[in-house]
Amino acid sequence: MFKFLKSVGHEMKLVSWPSAKQNRHDTIIVIVVSILFAIYLGALDWLFTSLAQWFL
Repeated sequence: MFKFLKSVGHEMKLVSWPSAKQNRHDTIIVIVVSILFAIYLGALDWLFTSLAQWFL
């Protein structure tokens, strides 16, 4: 068990972590894309609901 934890610690030191600036940039991109996708899906839902009510 201790050998495994030591190995994990060693591997974590080899990881190249993003800078705070890069992390903030990526987070903003994810939030913006999520909002745009939600608007797109909401518009499609509204359109299909309207079409369904019109035909029924």
